[in-house]
Amino acid sequence: MGTHTDAHIVWDWNGTLFHDVDAVVAATNAAFAELGLAPLTLERYRELYCVPVPAFYERLMGRLPSRAEWELMDAAFHRHYTEHRVRCGLADGVEDLLTGWASAGRSQSILSMHGHEDLVPLVETFGISSYFLRVDGRTGPSGGSKAEHMVRHLGALRDTVDPRRTVVIGDAADDALAARHAGARAVLYTGGSHGRARLEAVGVPVVDTLSEAVAEAERLAASG
Repeated sequence: MGTHTDAHIVWDWNGTLFHDVDAVVAATNAAFAELGLAPLTLERYRELYCVPVPAFYERLMGRLPSRAEWELMDAAFHRHYTEHRVRCGLADGVEDLLTGWASAGRSQSILSMHGHEDLVPLVETFGISSYFLRVDGRTGPSGGSKAEHMVRHLGALRDTVDPRRTVVIGDAADDALAARHAGARAVLYTGGSHGRARLEAVGVPVVDTLSEAVAEAERLAASG
């Protein structure tokens, strides 16, 4: 199969397609409570959150967590997140956006730092798996950057997807940095883990809705 000549979107999952920011903040605060740290509001979370995640904790603790502290908080976060996410669903309009992009003959995939073994069945529960060429989650330890995962993800799609016509849509600065690392473009969405000011500092288009993100992705891919 030759290289795909049309646009491709790599979607982030958490905070982008899957509207789970409230569950993330609740799970983060539960993890903080295990070390006696004060809870965060959503606004404060968006102001401080960064990857690698231990650096986020350093901003709150004034020092990097020890290995034992990191393991405790990471385990607590994932335990509480699993409890809270059952009340979460897809972001508004996601199914229509996926359908419209696919109907135009364009391709899409998911790359998430959510654990792969958990991500794949979660995506399947929403009945949207057929829209994606690949659904890839994190393999290996949590808390790191997406950059090398993005390189592997696009490498696995190299026979059908051109990175120069690929746009990553995500909710965190790391999504844009990962896209740049892999030779793709990015659009950042304010509905997830970062506020607008943090996202705009990255130097890529920033939008408030996923429909705007898709329109911007089409424009960027056409200029690639």
